[in-house]
Amino acid sequence: MRPGAGGPRRLGEAELGARPGERASLVQFSSAFCQPCRATRRILSEVAAMVEGVAHIEIDAEHRLDLVRALAIEKTPTVLVLDSAGRIVRRAAGMPRKADVIAALGAAV
Repeated sequence: MRPGAGGPRRLGEAELGARPGERASLVQFSSAFCQPCRATRRILSEVAAMVEGVAHIEIDAEHRLDLVRALAIEKTPTVLVLDSAGRIVRRAAGMPRKADVIAALGAAV
């Protein structure tokens, strides 16, 4: 996962459509027919359940084209790791490895 860049400086409940985690958020951009998105959903849900105060928020890219454009999301799945203030601290495209997600959370919490 690489450091976040571009797009809005902070993402909150209004942009995400869900309440962010108290310590960090794992934001997943998905699409309906994306097979790797299903596995990514499972991985991020497991990690969020392991770490107190971390939320997993999934966004349907087709329904949020405004946010997709603002954040320069080019493929699904794309995962953003947000800190407690909603700043993007890491981002990755493609299905992440669980160990990489856990390591990326270290930059956020």
